[in-house]
Amino acid sequence: MAKSVQLQGEGFETVELPVLSGTLGNDVVDIRTFTKGTNMFTFDPGFVSTASCESKITFIDGEKGLLYYRGYPIEQLAEKSDYLEVCYLLIYGELPNAAQKKQFVDTVTKHTMVHEQLTWFFRGFRRDAHPMAMMVGVVGALSAFYQDSLEIADPEHRKVAIYRLISKIPTIAAMCYRYSNGLPFNFPRNDLSYAANFMHMMFATPCEKYEPNPVLVRALDRIFTLHADHEQNASTSTVRLAGSSGANPFACIAAGIACLWGPSHGGANEAVLKMLDEIGDVSNVAEFMEGVKAKKYRLMGFGHRVYKNMDPRAAIMKTTCDEVLRELGLENDPKFKLAMELEKIALNDPYFIEKKLYPNVDFYSGIVLSALNIPVSMFTVIFALARTVGWISHWNESLSDPNAKIGRPRQLYTGAARRDFVPVDKR
Repeated sequence: MAKSVQLQGEGFETVELPVLSGTLGNDVVDIRTFTKGTNMFTFDPGFVSTASCESKITFIDGEKGLLYYRGYPIEQLAEKSDYLEVCYLLIYGELPNAAQKKQFVDTVTKHTMVHEQLTWFFRGFRRDAHPMAMMVGVVGALSAFYQDSLEIADPEHRKVAIYRLISKIPTIAAMCYRYSNGLPFNFPRNDLSYAANFMHMMFATPCEKYEPNPVLVRALDRIFTLHADHEQNASTSTVRLAGSSGANPFACIAAGIACLWGPSHGGANEAVLKMLDEIGDVSNVAEFMEGVKAKKYRLMGFGHRVYKNMDPRAAIMKTTCDEVLRELGLENDPKFKLAMELEKIALNDPYFIEKKLYPNVDFYSGIVLSALNIPVSMFTVIFALARTVGWISHWNESLSDPNAKIGRPRQLYTGAARRDFVPVDKR
């Protein structure tokens, strides 16, 4: 029997609204006929209680600490899969067989080069430009170079654009780093994996051959996997909204990157490193944590807006963090000892346990990226690189929906009522 809710109020007849059920998660009230029946809008700032779309890509249960990509728990994917296989899963909805995976990986690997004229864009940026500023500009400019994949109503065009973005974003990200540091751009290497090739483009020099450390490559690949998608967050919603207007895929992803740049969204792991620098020394940790309790300081990298339990990605990154520090011999590095002391107090102090302020994925990923010698200014760029596949999967899904409409939120207007214009000499 179909479920529904009834709404009664002054000035309108009883309105019956259908209740829709998904595979997992909360039921939703379908309010599409609400305004017609009541002559009112609903009011939900930040969309915290509103399902803006129907999606089959990612599921989160914040109370239970669950994160599924296409039904697969993130823990299994991080342990048993790799980033490009996860990309295939997010795009197509199923894990690839051996032949499909090989074809997908080969296609991505062989399209990592960017148009040579695109490299000239970097000369227009100041040397001290933030890498995210360059990312927004250069990714948006891809539409000027790849005009043969802009017919978004054509599934084949969308497929070509998807492959190009996944292939070329790491190249552009590495170029942002190299340009900021006055280093020559490195060409991609087709003999390396996705993560290893990115490390090569970041850190290799023309003077000698660069061989990425497999432990560090695996750590970076895991970071990519853990950040690949996270349901209808601010940047994903931005990409969907931009896509609903018919904007080209490169512009939509540039919009997502711009949204991610906001410190309330993509800057969390960067904030962790800044916090560690402000604490300064492990001897100051106890005093700092007491200051957190007194609301004197903010504890970055602990707790999560969505997860009211442990962030399921955090345990995976904790293991990865330990592996990286051990591999690089950094267990006794002052900054990382400081971070581990923060973790120890948060996991054992009743105050933090009661408030469920557990270390989240940003805490550990910030430490790992720092250990890999990736500068803080590049942290959000790495996030954007990893999240591109999630954005483009949601963009593709939204365009494949026959019921999709251009996004047009309404508002509660609280400005001036109608008034007549007054000439300037009479004001």
